[in-house]
Amino acid sequence: MKLKDIFDNTTFAAAHGDIYITGLCIDHRKIAPGNVFVCIEGTRIDGHTFAKEAVERGAVAILHSENRTMDDIDVPKIAVTNTRLALAFACRNFYGDPTANMKLIGVTGTNGKSSTVSFLEETLLACGKKTGAIGTLGVRANGKNLDIPFATSTTPDTIELYQMLSAMAAQDVEYVAMEVTSHALALHKVSALRFALGIFTNLSQDHLDFHGTMDNYLRAKACLFDLADKGIINHDDDTRGFLLAYSKIPMLTYGRDADADFLIHDVKLGADKISYNIEGNFVGVNIPGTFTIYNTACTYAACRELGLPASDVTRALGGVSGVAGRIQSIPNDRGFTVVVDYAHSPDGLDNIISSCREFTRGRVITVFGCGGDRDPIKRPIMGEIAGRLSDYCIITSDNPRNENPADIIEETARGTEKANCPAEKIVDRREAIFRAIAMAKPDDTVIIAGKGHEDYQEFENGRRVHFDDAKIAEEALAT
Repeated sequence: MKLKDIFDNTTFAAAHGDIYITGLCIDHRKIAPGNVFVCIEGTRIDGHTFAKEAVERGAVAILHSENRTMDDIDVPKIAVTNTRLALAFACRNFYGDPTANMKLIGVTGTNGKSSTVSFLEETLLACGKKTGAIGTLGVRANGKNLDIPFATSTTPDTIELYQMLSAMAAQDVEYVAMEVTSHALALHKVSALRFALGIFTNLSQDHLDFHGTMDNYLRAKACLFDLADKGIINHDDDTRGFLLAYSKIPMLTYGRDADADFLIHDVKLGADKISYNIEGNFVGVNIPGTFTIYNTACTYAACRELGLPASDVTRALGGVSGVAGRIQSIPNDRGFTVVVDYAHSPDGLDNIISSCREFTRGRVITVFGCGGDRDPIKRPIMGEIAGRLSDYCIITSDNPRNENPADIIEETARGTEKANCPAEKIVDRREAIFRAIAMAKPDDTVIIAGKGHEDYQEFENGRRVHFDDAKIAEEALAT
């Protein structure tokens, strides 16, 4: 493909448009001959410093920020105001706009993104639609995993994202449900996409290490509605007023408040299932928890807005499976319940403990921790929530990263102390899980929160050690 076909709105293209390029690349170590190297200013690494090395490795052009000089670079250079934004549109052009015949459904929010994307995928597939999914749980097309690894945990980087969408287009995928994080929106990863539906599940404190304030965090997520044709939001979340005022597109709501467009009523909660009515239709799902009601109701609203018959949607929702690491029950014959959940924010922890409270006749024992290098303000908040809602807490390591895990635990413990909850501190996560299960009695519930589907712990300098909460819990139950 020629450069002019990718950067068609730049003066650069007029002068150098006939240069043939083989791809776009943001990692100088992965440059292939004929690539355009895109200089990205990251939080820790500035791509501009590697431009010369990228040329030595075969880059035929450089896309860089207009406030940086590239006088020592001999290949043609494209200067733009924002290289991340320019990359998004360059990818769309280079990959031939793979979403042209797709309906994209973007899901943002602090909690519920992964579950909602999973429920959307399962429901659309059950309704006979060719469907793709992108998010924390991986990338799939028509129910099968695509072998396209991506570096970030939720929303892929721009080039990876378009590679995935191209692979889906090759399989005639019509619908794509994808998680869209506040980071992805702020960093323009999805700025060249158009979403048929933008969905906002809820907002609670998280990622303030990146956004600084809750207002910035909310506004970053709200940008999804600048890229969507129609929006669906949680009527019962405190963000409703802001989002309705902010958005310039048609907006619909779901919730238990009487004014919701998709009204949830006649709710019934069980230890292993939930049911409710919506639009006069019965929905029964074999996954417990109040948040399952909201996530499936959101899925119902989205599918109805996409034109699917209510009878097909309710039937499909009745067969959805639980998401690994989301209120995942670990079977045992001890007479108590063990649940693994990804909850790693204040609201997420509140949701999982409150949901388990609904069916627990004995004590709730919560094992949890907080991640290192991430929003330290929420640590005592999460400690207080766990202490207020639990009968006993075991505070342990999550992903300490470059921090001392004992220091993180001490900060978190201030919250459990404030709540006057009996608690102990165990740095070793395996030991903490074994301790919780050893002390559990019939009718108790042990909640292991924070990591869910993750099968690793992350320590200093990005070092990862294999660790799976569910597997460790199974080992503890077998002793």
